[in-house]
Formats: sequence, structure tokens, C-alpha cells
Amino acid sequence: MAPRRSARRRQGHRTRRLAVLLIAIAAGLGVLPGAALAAPAGQQLNAADAALLDGVRLAGLWEMPAGQMAAEKGQSPVVREIGAEIAKQHEELDRLTVAAANKLGAIIPTEPTAEQKGWLGEMQNARGARFDQIFVTRLRVAHGKIFPVVAAVRASTRNPVIRELAEATNTFVNNHMTMLESTGLVRWAELPPAALPAPGEDGLLAAASANTPPQLGVSSALVWLVFLAALGTGGVATWRMLRRT
Repeated sequence: MAPRRSARRRQGHRTRRLAVLLIAIAAGLGVLPGAALAAPAGQQLNAADAALLDGVRLAGLWEMPAGQMAAEKGQSPVVREIGAEIAKQHEELDRLTVAAANKLGAIIPTEPTAEQKGWLGEMQNARGARFDQIFVTRLRVAHGKIFPVVAAVRASTRNPVIRELAEATNTFVNNHMTMLESTGLVRWAELPPAALPAPGEDGLLAAASANTPPQLGVSSALVWLVFLAALGTGGVATWRMLRRT
């Protein structure tokens, strides 16, 4: 009876070892190339996406008080009306920007830059027609600079939240430029030239997409190597156990 029991124990051990090997092989199948090993690319922020978030937020932080000043102290009725409307629209755009940043877990500025604070100080110290001219000039130049950046990020971003924010920003910025131009105070000769792409290059689009970070993942070749090694080891061990049986 003892030899039979020993044989049964050996057979049970071999069965369990075979099961473990089959489980290991199955685990190797679970990491074949094509498995979702990283977060979807559309949900990741690159440097251009983050720059858009920061830029739109900063624009609101100084243009809201600038518009409010224009509504209160602008000499021209048109400037006062436009200032109030720009401040109102920037409040809405700022709300959209903060909501997008919260959804993406991004940290955005909470106060204007030193340069933007200087522009606000310049407006606070100006009166009458001089104030109107400074208000229109500063805001028109600022909107003209961010307008192509918004378009470039909209065209290249992989992130749907940033894409939606860029579309909203594009509408607001275009409206603001049109309103500022309606004052007749825009000094066209002083506007900076357009940043056109160089021949054979994508210009702003290339700059926006070049900052895309590498996607986290596992090399397909490495996965196949691990899988084939596990499969080969398991197959040899299984053949040996079956032969002994």
C-alpha cells in the first residue's frame, strides 16, 4: 500500500507543478503586445497643452481688471462699453479654464505676471484719451500674440479637454480683437509681424507637437521575448513531467 500512496503523492505533485506552469504561460499571454499599458494618449498633457492653460489663465487675470477699469474710466463711450464686455467674457473664459485645469489635475497661475501687473499700473496712472489708447493698444497686441498659439494647440493637441478649451478661447479672442479694432484706436503699424512657418517646416504646429512627452509603455520586442521564454520553459518542463509519468 505504501508504494501506491507514494506514487499518488508524486503524481499529485506533478499535477500541481503542471498547473503552476500553465498559469505562468497564461500570465504571459496576458501581457502580449497591444495590451493597454499606459493611459490613453488623448488624456495626457504635453508642454503646449500646459502652456495654453497657463496663457489663457494669465490673460484673464490681467484683462478682467483692465476691462473693468475701461468700463469705469474710459473717455470714449465705445471704450467703456467694450471694456465692460471684455471683462464679462473673460470671467466666463476664466471659469472654463479653471474647470479644465481641475479636470486635468493641472496647476495654473493665480496672479498676473510682473509684466502684466506693469500694464495694469500703466492704465491706473493714465487718464482720458491716453487711457483709451493704452487700453486698446495693450489688449490688442496681447490678443494678437495668443491668437496663433491657440490655433496651433487646437490643431495639434491629443487632449479632448484642451481641444474644447482652445475652441472656446479662439472664439473669445477673435471677438475681443474685433471689438478693440472697432474703436479706431488700433495702431496697425505697431503690431508685431505674423510668425509664419519657415519653408518646409510646420512652424507653430511643429513647436506645439514637438513637446509631446514619450508615451509610457513596454517595448513589443521585450514583451514577445518574455512571453516566448516563458512558453519555452513551460513547454520543456511539461514534456519532462509527462515523460516521467
